[in-house]
Amino acid sequence: MTELTSQPPAGHSESDDLEPLPRKVVLGLAAGHGGMSVLINLLGILLVFFYLPPESEGLPQLVTDRTFLLVLNAVVLIAAAGRLTDAITDPLIAIYSDKSKHKLGRRIPFMTYAAVPAAVFTVLMFIPPSGETSTTNIIWLLGIQVLLYVFLTAYVTPAFSLVADLGRTPEERLDLATWTSVAWAIGIVIAAMVTFLPSVFETTGMSTVASYQASVALVCSLAAVAMLVPRFTIDEPRYARSEPSALSPRETLKIVLGNPFFRYYLAADFAYFCGLMIIQTGLLFYVSVLLELDEALSAALLLLMVVISMVLYPIVNVQAKKRSGKQLVILAFVVSAIDFFGVVFLGKYPIPNILEAILLIALFAIPFAILSVLPGWILTDIAEHSANSTGTATAGMFFAARTFMQKISQTVGVMLFALLTSFGRDIGDDLGIRLSGLAGVALYGLAAFLFRNYDEDRLRSELAEARA
Repeated sequence: MTELTSQPPAGHSESDDLEPLPRKVVLGLAAGHGGMSVLINLLGILLVFFYLPPESEGLPQLVTDRTFLLVLNAVVLIAAAGRLTDAITDPLIAIYSDKSKHKLGRRIPFMTYAAVPAAVFTVLMFIPPSGETSTTNIIWLLGIQVLLYVFLTAYVTPAFSLVADLGRTPEERLDLATWTSVAWAIGIVIAAMVTFLPSVFETTGMSTVASYQASVALVCSLAAVAMLVPRFTIDEPRYARSEPSALSPRETLKIVLGNPFFRYYLAADFAYFCGLMIIQTGLLFYVSVLLELDEALSAALLLLMVVISMVLYPIVNVQAKKRSGKQLVILAFVVSAIDFFGVVFLGKYPIPNILEAILLIALFAIPFAILSVLPGWILTDIAEHSANSTGTATAGMFFAARTFMQKISQTVGVMLFALLTSFGRDIGDDLGIRLSGLAGVALYGLAAFLFRNYDEDRLRSELAEARA
Protein backbone atom coordinates (compact mmCIF):
# COMPACT_ATOMS: atom_id res chain seq x y z
CA MET A 1 0.00 0.00 0.00
CA THR A 2 1.43 3.39 -0.97
CA GLU A 3 2.49 5.50 1.98
CA LEU A 4 0.32 8.58 2.41
CA THR A 5 1.86 11.99 2.70
CA SER A 6 -0.85 13.01 5.16
CA GLN A 7 -2.23 11.13 8.15
CA PRO A 8 -3.27 7.54 7.30
CA PRO A 9 -6.99 6.83 7.30
CA ALA A 10 -8.53 5.57 10.49
CA GLY A 11 -8.34 1.84 10.79
CA HIS A 12 -4.94 1.67 9.05
CA SER A 13 -2.65 -0.96 10.56
CA GLU A 14 0.85 -2.13 9.88
CA SER A 15 -0.57 -5.36 8.44
CA ASP A 16 -1.80 -3.26 5.52
CA ASP A 17 1.82 -2.80 4.48
CA LEU A 18 3.20 -6.25 5.33
CA GLU A 19 0.97 -9.08 4.21
CA PRO A 20 -1.25 -9.76 1.25
CA LEU A 21 -4.45 -11.62 2.00
CA PRO A 22 -4.01 -15.42 1.95
CA ARG A 23 -6.35 -17.36 -0.28
CA LYS A 24 -7.97 -19.06 2.74
CA VAL A 25 -9.08 -15.66 4.06
CA VAL A 26 -10.69 -14.70 0.76
CA LEU A 27 -12.40 -18.07 0.33
CA GLY A 28 -13.41 -18.19 4.00
CA LEU A 29 -15.20 -14.85 3.72
CA ALA A 30 -16.79 -16.01 0.47
CA ALA A 31 -18.11 -19.14 2.21
CA GLY A 32 -19.79 -17.00 4.86
CA HIS A 33 -21.42 -14.83 2.21
CA GLY A 34 -22.61 -17.94 0.40
CA GLY A 35 -24.22 -19.28 3.57
CA MET A 36 -26.10 -16.10 4.32
CA SER A 37 -27.15 -15.97 0.66
CA VAL A 38 -28.85 -19.35 1.11
CA LEU A 39 -30.99 -18.08 3.99
CA ILE A 40 -31.91 -14.75 2.42
CA ASN A 41 -32.72 -16.18 -1.01
CA LEU A 42 -34.59 -19.16 0.42
CA LEU A 43 -37.03 -16.76 2.05
CA GLY A 44 -37.41 -14.87 -1.21
CA ILE A 45 -37.93 -17.98 -3.32
CA LEU A 46 -40.28 -19.94 -1.10
CA LEU A 47 -42.09 -17.87 1.54
CA VAL A 48 -44.97 -16.53 -0.56
CA PHE A 49 -45.22 -19.78 -2.55
CA PHE A 50 -45.38 -21.86 0.66
CA TYR A 51 -48.02 -19.79 2.44
CA LEU A 52 -50.08 -18.61 -0.57
CA PRO A 53 -49.55 -21.42 -3.12
CA PRO A 54 -51.25 -21.74 -6.51
CA GLU A 55 -54.19 -24.14 -6.36
CA SER A 56 -52.43 -26.62 -8.65
CA GLU A 57 -49.46 -27.31 -6.34
CA GLY A 58 -51.04 -29.54 -3.68
CA LEU A 59 -50.02 -27.30 -0.77
CA PRO A 60 -52.59 -26.05 1.74
CA GLN A 61 -53.09 -22.34 2.13
CA LEU A 62 -51.69 -21.62 5.59
CA VAL A 63 -52.59 -17.94 5.98
CA THR A 64 -55.57 -16.00 4.77
CA ASP A 65 -55.35 -14.22 1.44
CA ARG A 66 -58.10 -11.82 2.50
CA THR A 67 -57.10 -8.25 1.71
CA PHE A 68 -57.00 -5.33 4.09
CA LEU A 69 -57.33 -1.73 2.92
CA LEU A 70 -58.16 -3.18 -0.53
CA VAL A 71 -54.68 -4.50 -1.39
CA LEU A 72 -52.74 -5.60 1.74
CA ASN A 73 -52.81 -9.32 2.54
CA ALA A 74 -51.34 -11.26 5.47
CA VAL A 75 -47.99 -12.02 3.81
CA VAL A 76 -47.54 -8.35 2.95
CA LEU A 77 -48.22 -7.28 6.53
CA ILE A 78 -45.95 -9.96 7.99
CA ALA A 79 -43.08 -8.96 5.69
CA ALA A 80 -43.54 -5.29 6.57
CA ALA A 81 -43.52 -6.02 10.30
CA GLY A 82 -40.08 -7.60 10.10
CA ARG A 83 -38.57 -4.34 8.92
CA LEU A 84 -39.57 -2.62 12.16
CA THR A 85 -37.05 -4.88 13.89
CA ASP A 86 -34.35 -4.03 11.37
CA ALA A 87 -34.88 -0.32 11.93
CA ILE A 88 -33.46 -0.89 15.42
CA THR A 89 -31.05 -3.81 15.03
CA ASP A 90 -29.19 -2.73 11.87
CA PRO A 91 -27.68 0.52 13.23
CA LEU A 92 -27.14 -0.95 16.71
CA ILE A 93 -25.20 -3.95 15.43
CA ALA A 94 -23.19 -1.75 13.08
CA ILE A 95 -22.24 0.63 15.89
CA TYR A 96 -21.35 -2.14 18.35
CA SER A 97 -19.38 -3.89 15.62
CA ASP A 98 -17.46 -0.73 14.69
CA LYS A 99 -16.66 -0.06 18.35
CA SER A 100 -15.88 -3.68 19.35
CA LYS A 101 -12.53 -4.48 21.01
CA HIS A 102 -13.02 -8.26 21.09
CA LYS A 103 -9.80 -10.25 20.88
CA LEU A 104 -11.07 -12.04 17.75
CA GLY A 105 -11.78 -8.78 15.96
CA ARG A 106 -14.73 -6.46 15.32
CA ARG A 107 -16.74 -8.66 12.95
CA ILE A 108 -15.95 -12.37 13.44
CA PRO A 109 -17.46 -12.72 16.96
CA PHE A 110 -20.83 -11.36 15.78
CA MET A 111 -20.82 -13.70 12.78
CA THR A 112 -19.88 -16.72 14.91
CA TYR A 113 -22.66 -16.27 17.46
CA ALA A 114 -25.32 -15.45 14.87
CA ALA A 115 -24.79 -18.19 12.27
CA VAL A 116 -26.62 -21.16 13.79
CA PRO A 117 -29.57 -19.21 15.30
CA ALA A 118 -30.17 -17.50 11.94
CA ALA A 119 -30.37 -20.89 10.20
CA VAL A 120 -32.62 -22.38 12.90
CA PHE A 121 -35.12 -19.52 12.79
CA THR A 122 -35.20 -19.70 8.98
CA VAL A 123 -36.30 -23.33 9.28
CA LEU A 124 -38.93 -22.39 11.86
CA MET A 125 -40.40 -19.86 9.42
CA PHE A 126 -41.66 -22.88 7.46
CA ILE A 127 -42.95 -24.93 10.40
CA PRO A 128 -46.21 -23.19 11.35
CA PRO A 129 -48.19 -24.59 14.30
CA SER A 130 -51.35 -25.18 12.22
CA GLY A 131 -51.65 -27.18 9.00
CA GLU A 132 -54.50 -25.03 7.67
CA THR A 133 -55.42 -21.38 7.27
CA SER A 134 -55.07 -19.96 10.76
CA THR A 135 -54.49 -16.75 12.65
CA THR A 136 -52.08 -18.74 14.84
CA ASN A 137 -49.81 -19.15 11.82
CA ILE A 138 -49.72 -15.39 11.30
CA ILE A 139 -48.77 -14.79 14.94
CA TRP A 140 -46.11 -17.52 14.68
CA LEU A 141 -44.59 -15.97 11.57
CA LEU A 142 -44.48 -12.53 13.14
CA GLY A 143 -42.68 -13.76 16.26
CA ILE A 144 -40.19 -16.05 14.50
CA GLN A 145 -39.46 -13.38 11.91
CA VAL A 146 -38.37 -10.90 14.58
CA LEU A 147 -35.88 -13.39 16.03
CA LEU A 148 -34.68 -14.41 12.57
CA TYR A 149 -33.87 -10.87 11.51
CA VAL A 150 -32.06 -10.06 14.77
CA PHE A 151 -29.60 -12.91 14.17
CA LEU A 152 -29.47 -12.49 10.40
CA THR A 153 -28.57 -8.82 10.82
CA ALA A 154 -25.93 -9.75 13.39
CA TYR A 155 -24.28 -11.85 10.69
CA VAL A 156 -24.92 -9.94 7.48
CA THR A 157 -23.78 -6.46 8.52
CA PRO A 158 -20.38 -7.57 9.90
CA ALA A 159 -19.88 -9.94 6.95
CA PHE A 160 -20.29 -7.14 4.43
CA SER A 161 -18.13 -4.81 6.53
CA LEU A 162 -15.28 -7.34 6.38
CA VAL A 163 -14.98 -6.74 2.64
CA ALA A 164 -13.97 -3.15 3.40
CA ASP A 165 -11.87 -4.10 6.43
CA LEU A 166 -9.86 -6.82 4.68
CA GLY A 167 -9.30 -5.07 1.35
CA ARG A 168 -6.35 -2.69 1.51
CA THR A 169 -6.52 -1.45 -2.09
CA PRO A 170 -9.38 -0.89 -4.57
CA GLU A 171 -8.16 -3.86 -6.61
CA GLU A 172 -8.05 -6.13 -3.56
CA ARG A 173 -11.54 -5.04 -2.54
CA LEU A 174 -12.83 -5.67 -6.06
CA ASP A 175 -11.39 -9.18 -5.94
CA LEU A 176 -13.04 -9.77 -2.56
CA ALA A 177 -16.32 -8.45 -3.92
CA THR A 178 -16.01 -10.78 -6.91
CA TRP A 179 -15.37 -13.89 -4.82
CA THR A 180 -18.14 -13.11 -2.35
CA SER A 181 -20.47 -12.53 -5.31
CA VAL A 182 -19.57 -15.93 -6.75
CA ALA A 183 -20.43 -17.46 -3.39
CA TRP A 184 -23.66 -15.46 -3.22
CA ALA A 185 -24.67 -16.86 -6.60
CA ILE A 186 -23.89 -20.41 -5.47
CA GLY A 187 -26.04 -19.71 -2.41
CA ILE A 188 -28.95 -18.90 -4.70
CA VAL A 189 -28.57 -22.28 -6.41
CA ILE A 190 -28.48 -24.09 -3.05
CA ALA A 191 -31.56 -22.16 -1.91
CA ALA A 192 -33.31 -23.14 -5.15
CA MET A 193 -32.87 -26.81 -4.23
CA VAL A 194 -36.12 -26.43 -2.28
CA THR A 195 -37.94 -26.43 -5.61
CA PHE A 196 -36.99 -30.02 -6.50
CA LEU A 197 -35.94 -31.67 -3.22
CA PRO A 198 -39.57 -31.98 -2.03
CA SER A 199 -40.28 -34.45 -4.84
CA VAL A 200 -37.34 -36.53 -3.60
CA PHE A 201 -38.59 -36.57 -0.02
CA GLU A 202 -42.13 -37.37 -1.18
CA THR A 203 -40.84 -40.70 -2.55
CA THR A 204 -40.13 -41.71 1.07
CA GLY A 205 -43.80 -41.25 1.96
CA MET A 206 -43.62 -37.71 3.34
CA SER A 207 -46.54 -35.37 2.80
CA THR A 208 -46.07 -32.41 0.47
CA VAL A 209 -45.80 -29.97 3.37
CA ALA A 210 -43.35 -32.16 5.30
CA SER A 211 -41.22 -32.65 2.19
CA TYR A 212 -40.87 -28.89 1.77
CA GLN A 213 -39.98 -28.53 5.45
CA ALA A 214 -37.34 -31.27 5.21
CA SER A 215 -35.88 -29.56 2.15
CA VAL A 216 -35.68 -26.24 4.00
CA ALA A 217 -33.97 -27.91 6.98
CA LEU A 218 -31.38 -29.53 4.72
CA VAL A 219 -30.36 -26.38 2.85
CA CYS A 220 -30.35 -24.32 6.05
CA SER A 221 -27.98 -26.85 7.63
CA LEU A 222 -25.61 -26.38 4.71
CA ALA A 223 -25.93 -22.62 5.15
CA ALA A 224 -25.06 -22.78 8.85
CA VAL A 225 -21.89 -24.76 8.15
CA ALA A 226 -20.79 -22.28 5.47
CA MET A 227 -21.52 -19.32 7.75
CA LEU A 228 -19.18 -20.72 10.41
CA VAL A 229 -16.23 -21.10 8.02
CA PRO A 230 -14.94 -17.50 8.51
CA ARG A 231 -14.45 -18.20 12.23
CA PHE A 232 -11.80 -20.80 11.40
CA THR A 233 -10.16 -19.21 8.34
CA ILE A 234 -9.96 -15.48 9.07
CA ASP A 235 -7.52 -14.08 11.62
CA GLU A 236 -9.24 -10.71 11.71
CA PRO A 237 -6.81 -8.86 14.05
CA ARG A 238 -3.95 -9.88 11.75
CA TYR A 239 -5.41 -9.05 8.34
CA ALA A 240 -8.21 -6.52 8.83
CA ARG A 241 -8.12 -2.81 9.51
CA SER A 242 -9.80 -3.24 12.88
CA GLU A 243 -9.28 -0.07 14.88
CA PRO A 244 -12.47 0.52 16.91
CA SER A 245 -14.42 3.68 16.18
CA ALA A 246 -14.65 6.25 18.97
CA LEU A 247 -17.63 8.13 17.52
CA SER A 248 -21.02 8.28 19.18
CA PRO A 249 -23.99 6.73 17.34
CA ARG A 250 -25.28 10.19 16.43
CA GLU A 251 -21.92 11.27 15.00
CA THR A 252 -21.60 8.04 13.03
CA LEU A 253 -25.06 8.37 11.52
CA LYS A 254 -24.39 12.00 10.63
CA ILE A 255 -21.25 11.05 8.71
CA VAL A 256 -22.87 8.15 6.84
CA LEU A 257 -26.16 9.80 5.92
CA GLY A 258 -24.45 13.07 5.05
CA ASN A 259 -22.09 11.48 2.55
CA PRO A 260 -22.99 12.89 -0.90
CA PHE A 261 -21.83 9.78 -2.79
CA PHE A 262 -23.73 7.40 -0.54
CA ARG A 263 -27.15 8.97 -0.93
CA TYR A 264 -27.48 8.30 -4.68
CA TYR A 265 -25.84 4.90 -4.27
CA LEU A 266 -28.36 3.90 -1.62
CA ALA A 267 -31.36 5.04 -3.64
CA ALA A 268 -30.30 3.04 -6.71
CA ASP A 269 -29.43 0.02 -4.57
CA PHE A 270 -32.91 0.11 -3.04
CA ALA A 271 -34.57 -0.07 -6.45
CA TYR A 272 -32.23 -2.87 -7.57
CA PHE A 273 -32.91 -5.20 -4.63
CA CYS A 274 -36.62 -4.51 -4.74
CA GLY A 275 -36.72 -5.64 -8.37
CA LEU A 276 -34.44 -8.62 -7.65
CA MET A 277 -36.78 -9.84 -4.93
CA ILE A 278 -39.74 -9.59 -7.29
CA ILE A 279 -38.11 -11.87 -9.84
CA GLN A 280 -36.90 -14.31 -7.16
CA THR A 281 -40.31 -14.46 -5.49
CA GLY A 282 -42.06 -14.65 -8.82
CA LEU A 283 -39.89 -17.28 -10.51
CA LEU A 284 -41.89 -20.25 -9.22
CA PHE A 285 -45.07 -18.51 -10.41
CA TYR A 286 -43.56 -17.60 -13.78
CA VAL A 287 -42.60 -21.22 -14.36
CA SER A 288 -45.69 -22.99 -13.00
CA VAL A 289 -48.43 -20.45 -13.84
CA LEU A 290 -47.38 -18.38 -16.85
CA LEU A 291 -45.37 -21.10 -18.64
CA GLU A 292 -47.27 -24.09 -17.16
CA LEU A 293 -44.04 -26.01 -16.59
CA ASP A 294 -42.91 -28.09 -13.61
CA GLU A 295 -41.88 -25.79 -10.74
CA ALA A 296 -38.81 -27.98 -10.17
CA LEU A 297 -37.44 -26.40 -13.36
CA SER A 298 -36.80 -23.24 -11.30
CA ALA A 299 -33.70 -24.79 -9.76
CA ALA A 300 -32.26 -25.64 -13.18
CA LEU A 301 -32.98 -22.12 -14.40
CA LEU A 302 -31.26 -20.53 -11.42
CA LEU A 303 -28.31 -22.87 -11.94
CA LEU A 304 -28.14 -21.73 -15.57
CA MET A 305 -28.16 -18.09 -14.44
CA VAL A 306 -25.34 -18.74 -11.97
CA VAL A 307 -23.23 -20.61 -14.54
CA ILE A 308 -23.57 -17.78 -17.06
CA SER A 309 -22.84 -15.24 -14.33
CA MET A 310 -19.68 -17.05 -13.29
CA VAL A 311 -18.46 -16.93 -16.87
CA LEU A 312 -19.12 -13.18 -16.83
CA TYR A 313 -17.61 -12.41 -13.38
CA PRO A 314 -13.98 -12.28 -14.62
CA ILE A 315 -15.05 -10.03 -17.49
CA VAL A 316 -16.86 -7.71 -15.09
CA ASN A 317 -13.83 -7.68 -12.80
CA VAL A 318 -11.43 -6.74 -15.62
CA GLN A 319 -13.73 -4.17 -17.21
CA ALA A 320 -14.44 -2.48 -13.88
CA LYS A 321 -10.71 -1.94 -13.38
CA LYS A 322 -10.36 -0.47 -16.88
CA ARG A 323 -13.61 1.42 -17.33
CA SER A 324 -16.39 3.17 -15.43
CA GLY A 325 -18.13 1.05 -12.81
CA LYS A 326 -20.96 3.56 -12.86
CA GLN A 327 -21.67 3.01 -16.56
CA LEU A 328 -21.61 -0.77 -16.16
CA VAL A 329 -24.12 -0.54 -13.31
CA ILE A 330 -26.45 1.69 -15.35
CA LEU A 331 -26.20 -0.76 -18.26
CA ALA A 332 -27.19 -3.57 -15.90
CA PHE A 333 -30.27 -1.64 -14.74
CA VAL A 334 -31.38 -1.04 -18.33
CA VAL A 335 -30.96 -4.71 -19.33
CA SER A 336 -32.92 -5.75 -16.21
CA ALA A 337 -35.80 -3.45 -17.17
CA ILE A 338 -35.91 -5.00 -20.66
CA ASP A 339 -35.95 -8.49 -19.14
CA PHE A 340 -38.79 -7.62 -16.79
CA PHE A 341 -40.82 -6.30 -19.69
CA GLY A 342 -40.56 -9.76 -21.23
CA VAL A 343 -42.28 -11.24 -18.15
CA VAL A 344 -45.52 -9.50 -19.10
CA PHE A 345 -45.90 -11.71 -22.19
CA LEU A 346 -44.51 -15.03 -20.90
CA GLY A 347 -46.38 -17.98 -22.35
CA LYS A 348 -47.62 -15.94 -25.29
CA TYR A 349 -44.50 -15.86 -27.50
CA PRO A 350 -44.50 -18.04 -30.66
CA ILE A 351 -41.72 -20.26 -29.28
CA PRO A 352 -41.69 -23.25 -26.88
CA ASN A 353 -42.35 -22.29 -23.27
CA ILE A 354 -39.14 -23.91 -22.08
CA LEU A 355 -37.17 -21.72 -24.48
CA GLU A 356 -38.94 -18.63 -23.13
CA ALA A 357 -37.83 -19.57 -19.63
CA ILE A 358 -34.22 -20.12 -20.72
CA LEU A 359 -34.04 -16.81 -22.59
CA LEU A 360 -35.55 -14.90 -19.66
CA ILE A 361 -33.06 -16.23 -17.14
CA ALA A 362 -30.05 -16.11 -19.49
CA LEU A 363 -30.63 -12.42 -20.20
CA PHE A 364 -30.97 -11.67 -16.49
CA ALA A 365 -27.58 -13.32 -15.87
CA ILE A 366 -25.88 -10.31 -17.49
CA PRO A 367 -27.10 -7.65 -15.03
CA PHE A 368 -26.92 -10.18 -12.19
CA ALA A 369 -23.17 -10.64 -12.80
CA ILE A 370 -22.58 -6.88 -12.87
CA LEU A 371 -24.79 -6.00 -9.92
CA SER A 372 -23.50 -8.85 -7.76
CA VAL A 373 -19.95 -7.49 -7.90
CA LEU A 374 -19.82 -3.76 -8.50
CA PRO A 375 -22.19 -2.20 -5.92
CA GLY A 376 -20.30 -3.79 -3.01
CA TRP A 377 -16.99 -2.69 -4.48
CA ILE A 378 -18.26 0.85 -5.03
CA LEU A 379 -19.43 1.01 -1.41
CA THR A 380 -15.98 0.04 -0.10
CA ASP A 381 -14.56 2.99 -2.05
CA ILE A 382 -17.19 5.26 -0.54
CA ALA A 383 -16.30 3.98 2.95
CA GLU A 384 -12.59 4.56 2.32
CA HIS A 385 -13.28 8.07 1.02
CA SER A 386 -15.27 8.78 4.17
CA ALA A 387 -12.42 7.49 6.36
CA ASN A 388 -9.95 9.73 4.52
CA SER A 389 -12.25 12.76 4.85
CA THR A 390 -13.33 12.35 8.47
CA GLY A 391 -10.34 10.60 10.02
CA THR A 392 -12.38 7.68 11.38
CA ALA A 393 -13.45 4.32 9.95
CA THR A 394 -17.21 3.73 9.97
CA ALA A 395 -17.44 0.95 7.37
CA GLY A 396 -19.79 -1.03 9.59
CA MET A 397 -22.36 1.74 9.57
CA PHE A 398 -22.10 2.22 5.79
CA PHE A 399 -22.79 -1.46 5.27
CA ALA A 400 -25.46 -1.47 7.97
CA ALA A 401 -27.28 1.31 6.16
CA ARG A 402 -27.00 -0.62 2.92
CA THR A 403 -28.08 -3.88 4.59
CA PHE A 404 -31.04 -2.16 6.20
CA MET A 405 -32.13 -0.65 2.90
CA GLN A 406 -31.62 -4.01 1.19
CA LYS A 407 -33.98 -5.63 3.68
CA ILE A 408 -36.46 -2.82 3.28
CA SER A 409 -36.28 -3.09 -0.51
CA GLN A 410 -36.50 -6.88 -0.43
CA THR A 411 -39.55 -6.59 1.80
CA VAL A 412 -41.08 -4.03 -0.55
CA GLY A 413 -40.38 -6.47 -3.40
CA VAL A 414 -42.13 -9.31 -1.58
CA MET A 415 -44.95 -6.96 -0.60
CA LEU A 416 -45.39 -5.77 -4.18
CA PHE A 417 -45.47 -9.30 -5.51
CA ALA A 418 -47.81 -10.57 -2.79
CA LEU A 419 -50.00 -7.51 -3.33
CA LEU A 420 -50.16 -8.16 -7.07
CA THR A 421 -51.18 -11.80 -6.52
CA SER A 422 -54.48 -10.38 -5.32
CA PHE A 423 -55.20 -9.65 -9.01
CA GLY A 424 -54.65 -13.28 -10.04
CA ARG A 425 -52.03 -15.96 -9.37
CA ASP A 426 -53.44 -19.09 -11.02
CA ILE A 427 -53.39 -20.55 -14.51
CA GLY A 428 -55.98 -18.68 -16.55
CA ASP A 429 -56.22 -16.00 -13.86
CA ASP A 430 -52.67 -14.63 -13.94
CA LEU A 431 -52.98 -10.85 -14.25
CA GLY A 432 -51.21 -10.19 -10.95
CA ILE A 433 -48.21 -12.31 -11.96
CA ARG A 434 -47.87 -10.46 -15.27
CA LEU A 435 -48.16 -7.06 -13.58
CA SER A 436 -45.05 -7.93 -11.55
CA GLY A 437 -43.11 -7.55 -14.80
CA LEU A 438 -44.24 -3.95 -15.17
CA ALA A 439 -43.32 -3.29 -11.54
CA GLY A 440 -39.80 -4.52 -12.32
CA VAL A 441 -39.56 -2.26 -15.37
CA ALA A 442 -40.47 0.76 -13.25
CA LEU A 443 -38.02 -0.12 -10.47
CA TYR A 444 -35.00 -0.72 -12.68
CA GLY A 445 -35.78 2.33 -14.79
CA LEU A 446 -35.82 4.37 -11.58
CA ALA A 447 -32.52 2.82 -10.46
CA ALA A 448 -30.82 3.74 -13.75
CA PHE A 449 -32.11 7.31 -13.49
CA LEU A 450 -30.98 7.77 -9.88
CA PHE A 451 -27.52 6.32 -10.33
CA ARG A 452 -26.76 8.81 -13.08
CA ASN A 453 -26.25 11.32 -10.24
CA TYR A 454 -23.46 9.30 -8.59
CA ASP A 455 -20.26 11.37 -9.09
CA GLU A 456 -17.77 8.56 -9.73
CA ASP A 457 -15.12 10.81 -11.29
CA ARG A 458 -14.93 13.07 -8.26
CA LEU A 459 -14.73 10.16 -5.81
CA ARG A 460 -11.98 8.40 -7.76
CA SER A 461 -10.02 11.63 -8.11
CA GLU A 462 -10.15 12.37 -4.39
CA LEU A 463 -9.22 8.79 -3.50
CA ALA A 464 -6.25 8.98 -5.84
CA GLU A 465 -5.11 12.21 -4.19
CA ALA A 466 -5.30 10.59 -0.76
CA ARG A 467 -3.17 7.67 -1.92
CA ALA A 468 -0.63 9.82 -3.79
